[in-house]
Amino acid sequence: MSDVEAINSKIAELEAEMARTQKNKATNYHLGTLKAKIAKLKSELVNGPGGKSAGTKNAERGFDVSKSGDTRIGLVGFPSVGKSTLLTSLTGTRSEAAAYEFTTLTCIPGTMKYKGARIQVLDLPGIIEGAAENKGRGRQVIGTARTCNLILVVLDSGKPVTHKKIIEAELFSFGIRINQEPPNVKIVKKEAGGIGYQEQVIQTKGMNVEVARLVCKEYRISCAEIILREDITVDQFIDVIEGNRAYIPCLYCFNKIDAITIEELDILDQLPNYVPISSQHSWNLDELMEEIWNRCNMLRIYTKPQGQMPDYDDPVILHAEGPSIEEFCNRLHKGIMAQFNFAWVWGKSAKHQPQRCGKDHILCDEDIVQIVKKG
Repeated sequence: MSDVEAINSKIAELEAEMARTQKNKATNYHLGTLKAKIAKLKSELVNGPGGKSAGTKNAERGFDVSKSGDTRIGLVGFPSVGKSTLLTSLTGTRSEAAAYEFTTLTCIPGTMKYKGARIQVLDLPGIIEGAAENKGRGRQVIGTARTCNLILVVLDSGKPVTHKKIIEAELFSFGIRINQEPPNVKIVKKEAGGIGYQEQVIQTKGMNVEVARLVCKEYRISCAEIILREDITVDQFIDVIEGNRAYIPCLYCFNKIDAITIEELDILDQLPNYVPISSQHSWNLDELMEEIWNRCNMLRIYTKPQGQMPDYDDPVILHAEGPSIEEFCNRLHKGIMAQFNFAWVWGKSAKHQPQRCGKDHILCDEDIVQIVKKG
């Protein structure tokens, strides 16, 4: 039996034991230990011998595509769901499309321009069940997806639910947490003193001091200070300890809506984070591009050189919610803040037009900024 088969066998045994165990307060400790053991084994399965520290670099290595533009999105989905046609429709980049599976064998990049932003779109090869274990070059596909600001899961509208669940499971197994925020938990390892545990909110999802200690013991953490600032599950706590999770927004793109009925489309409309399109006929691509823009939290800030009109053709694109002038300056050049005096700001964030602002002023979409240097 190979190492992979042995690990899969252990995982299956532990999952079977979890399934047999009744869920109540008395079994919380046991279930927490089982979850920690499964998480460690899955991490070893994905990252190779030695766990995350030894194998992550190689296991998560994606296709060698250099980043360009203001943001990056990845098209993920099963073979023959229309990713290549969608790339062509969005960017004009030709990616071979055909009626047979695995037409795309490597990563094809293209650039979409929207609201002045240059958005890099990656057409990734189709993934299959078992991708996290590297079936069908799955690790390269998902490894590249980890580098994206947004994952666009492309689904065939004729069979979306089955494919959606498989893709979510593969992304989850590879440490990608879609449409989630990192848990507000702080873990500080110490040289001595045992496990310190604080709850700043009431825990109702299964976490308590005993579960925390059992999980830490499984990860050979004997001394640490743990502070929980929100109600979390045991799985989320394990994610924090693992420390290699990627929290990425995800949008589900239901393609080929020209092949389904209005009634079927109404059913799909009940699902969250979804946009219906037809890449072949270029239907509803405007809504898709607007959703991509919103999910990536992109803002346009226009620069205004002294004595000149604002440059509306080439905005500075920022991703943060409520970015400051300091973040704007650093996006332009890291050395600007050393000479920064103040800034004139026109737009929604200004109380009057213009407003003299310091580095901590929060900007809004389509603000105009003129930097005034010292001296």
